[in-house]
Amino acid sequence: MAEMHHEAVRRWLRVGLTLALASGAALLAVRARVPVPWMIGPLLVTAAARMAGLPAVSSTRLRNAGQWVIGAALGLYFTPQVTALVLGLWWAVALAVLFALGLGVLFGGWMDRALGAAGAELTPAQRRATAWFASSVGGASEMTLLAERAGARADLVAAAHSVRMTVVVLVLPFAMQWARQHWQLPALDATPPGRAAAEWPGLLWLGLATGAGAWLMGRTRRANPWFIGPLLVTMALTMADVHASAVPKALTNAAQLVIGVSLGVRFSRPFLRTAPRWLAAAALGTLGMIALCAGFAALLAGLTGLHPVTLMLATAPGGIAEMAITAQVLQLGVAVVTAFQVCRLVAVLLLAEPLFGWLERRRAAPVHEKGA
Repeated sequence: MAEMHHEAVRRWLRVGLTLALASGAALLAVRARVPVPWMIGPLLVTAAARMAGLPAVSSTRLRNAGQWVIGAALGLYFTPQVTALVLGLWWAVALAVLFALGLGVLFGGWMDRALGAAGAELTPAQRRATAWFASSVGGASEMTLLAERAGARADLVAAAHSVRMTVVVLVLPFAMQWARQHWQLPALDATPPGRAAAEWPGLLWLGLATGAGAWLMGRTRRANPWFIGPLLVTMALTMADVHASAVPKALTNAAQLVIGVSLGVRFSRPFLRTAPRWLAAAALGTLGMIALCAGFAALLAGLTGLHPVTLMLATAPGGIAEMAITAQVLQLGVAVVTAFQVCRLVAVLLLAEPLFGWLERRRAAPVHEKGA
C-alpha cells in the first residue's frame, strides 16, 4: 500500500513538473505570437521532452477536465440566431460527412500500401482493417476499439491517429492565422457568446449542469463524453436563451494547455521507432488530406456564402476540440466549425464499421460466385 502511495506521489510530481514546463512554453508562444499558443506551445515542448527521454507525463483526469471546459465554452456560441444559421446549413453538413467518408477511403488505400513489414503477420483482411480504421476521420480511441474488434493492429491504428491529430494541430492554426492576415479578416463569428463575462454563482451552476452532462454521456458510453456532454448542455441552455455565465479565459487557456500536453506525450522514443514507414505515411497522408479539405472548403464556400477559412476548420481532418479551439482563438466561426465537426464525428462513428463490413462482403462476393 505504501509503495502504491509513493508511486502515485511520484507520478503527480512528474505531472506537475510537466505542467510547469508546458506553462513556460505557452507563455513563450504568447510572446512569439504563435497561433493558439496555449495548445501549440505545450504540445511542442512536451513532445520534445519525451523524445529527449525526459519523464514528461499527462493526466487523463486533467485531459477530461480540459475537454469539459472547452465543451462548456463552445456551447455558449449557439445563440438562437447562430443556431438558425447552422440549421439552415444541414445540406452542407451532409455533404461534409460524405466528403469525410470518401477521404477516409482514399487515405485507407494510401495507408494499406504503407504497412510493409509491419503488417507481414496480418491476413489480407486484417491489413485492410488496419488501414481502414487508421484512416477513418473519427475519434482516435473509438477507431482503435473498432480496429481491435475487426482483428486489426490496434497499436498501428492508434499511432496513425496520433500523427494525424498532431500534424493538423501544428499546420492549420499557422495556415489560418496567415489566411486571416492575408485577407485582413475581421472576426467571422456573427455573434459573441451568449454571456460575455464570468459571473458567480452562475459559473457554479454552469459547472454543475455541464458536469452532469458529462457524467450522463459517460454512463451511456457515448463517444468523447467529457467534451460532447458539456457541449450539448450549454448548447441547449444558450439556444433556450438561458445565460448563467461565461467561462473565464484563464480556465480555457488551462484547458488548452492540458490538451496540448496530452497530444505531446504520445511522441516518445519507442513511439517513433514503431513502424517509421507507417508513421511517415500517416504524416504525408494527413498533409494530402489537408490539401483536399482546402479545395472542398473553397467549393463549399461558393455554395454557402461562408468564408473558406471557417469551412476549412469545419471540414479539417482534426479533432473536434482542437479545431474548435482554433476557431475560438482566431474568431473564425466557432459555432459552424463545432457543428460540422460534431456531426462528422457522430456519422463516422456510426458508419465506419458497417461500411467496412459492407465493402468486405462485396469483396468476398465474386469469390463465392466463382466457387459456385
